[in-house]
Amino acid sequence: MAPTRLTPARLLASVTFSLGLLTSSLGLAENTTDVAASIEPMHFASEGKVKIAGKVIEYQAVAGQLLMRNDEGEPIALYGYTSYTRSDTNPSKRPVLFAYNGGPGSASLWLHMGILGPERTVLDDPNFTTEGPFQRVNNEYSILDVADLVMIDPIGTGFSKAVGDSEGKDFWGVDNDIRSVTDFIARWTSDNGRWLSPKYVLGESYGGIRSGGVAYDLLSRYSLALNGVILVSPFMDYVGGFAGLPFDQPYINFLSTYAATAWYHQTSPYRPDNLEAFVAEAEAFARGPYARVLQLGARVSADEEQAVLEQLERFTGISQSYWRAANLRIDESRFTKELMRVAGKNVGRIDSRFVGNAINHIGESVAYDPFFPAVGPAVVATFNDYYRGELGVDTDQRYVTSAGLWQDWSFSHDTPGVGTVAAANTGIDLNHAMLQNPHMRILVQQGYFDLATPYGGTQYFLDQLRLPEELRSNITTAYYEAGHMMYIHKDSMAKFKADLREFIAQ
Repeated sequence: MAPTRLTPARLLASVTFSLGLLTSSLGLAENTTDVAASIEPMHFASEGKVKIAGKVIEYQAVAGQLLMRNDEGEPIALYGYTSYTRSDTNPSKRPVLFAYNGGPGSASLWLHMGILGPERTVLDDPNFTTEGPFQRVNNEYSILDVADLVMIDPIGTGFSKAVGDSEGKDFWGVDNDIRSVTDFIARWTSDNGRWLSPKYVLGESYGGIRSGGVAYDLLSRYSLALNGVILVSPFMDYVGGFAGLPFDQPYINFLSTYAATAWYHQTSPYRPDNLEAFVAEAEAFARGPYARVLQLGARVSADEEQAVLEQLERFTGISQSYWRAANLRIDESRFTKELMRVAGKNVGRIDSRFVGNAINHIGESVAYDPFFPAVGPAVVATFNDYYRGELGVDTDQRYVTSAGLWQDWSFSHDTPGVGTVAAANTGIDLNHAMLQNPHMRILVQQGYFDLATPYGGTQYFLDQLRLPEELRSNITTAYYEAGHMMYIHKDSMAKFKADLREFIAQ
């Protein structure tokens, strides 16, 4: 039987970004029918301290919600967030970093407990951290030494929810999501007297699509100019970022990460010592001979196709016969299934260093991503313990960590200079924002073993930015020998903090 071709709808329904469906049992939204009971925003204030580089930093924390209203003054949402601010500095000069994960449908606990907040989850990367007692410790890699921090939970995640006459789906789409996050940032800035502060946004995965739009929307609707945008494992372009769609570019973008994954698991005898050089070689092959053969299609010669098949096997360890049967195009779900099929193992999509036992040994795609059960239980447990204990959040509401918002998500986007398109690419929005705010800088942080938002996809997005040469120097890239959440890898954790600290401290 020929391999089943995933349709775009089925593919979008089967994968989410920045730690999408950790578990389907977590639900989507809270009941908004009892407006009187749900309209009062939560506000839990506390004080804490964190030790970074031998220095103790004291801060004020707020875990709460902002009541958001529409232009008519009607309540539409309770927007959940967690903020950390220092009281011993001049707030007008102190940078503030707004941060969120992606999904769409992921709350911010991953970045919060992984790298940015004052405490972090202890993980046995890249093994399964599933046996309690789970631990959280002082986070010496927190960003609080150089910036105040606001962790944002978009509507439908965390404690954020629609209220009044609005519904969750009013916020669930590329444009509505961008607008609501922008409105929250502007509102928090006003409520906390931070208009003079240097401002940064950090988005992971689908947070990249959000950040590209937010940077432009803040500038165009609020005249709020960001100092910088940090893109962590960014997903910016629907067409270029989904292998499995009937387009060739995603397959080209994914190939260098396939090679990096094979290098890590030693599935091919061709394994140079230097990973960075190996990935560069694979990228050159992907953009050159491989791309040419894909584009030639039926006009390719037998000799040229054979030469490419040999290289595909050499870079990945997956047989020429499999590549040929797949028409030289393997999406990430098939790749994670096939790479270690003989050993009865699946490799991770979010982080391809992770390995789990296969469930269906003859299937065409994986039944689960081993990254989620390996990491999720410890992060969720320590976050809930920290949030309800240390920060004093006293509520019987459920903190929604991951929700399948893609089911109701609108993927179209009103693209600057183009109009409405069916598949969003907010690299264009970011491009417009950089042209109109030439002092805004960009930091891109990318893992080599990320099959959700692969290295090649990030390179492709950056290459497509149409900028004058002097603005290209505003872009800094940093790469890590880890996956999508590169900051859970011990060595990458320190590098992540150093790269982020240097970027904000400039």
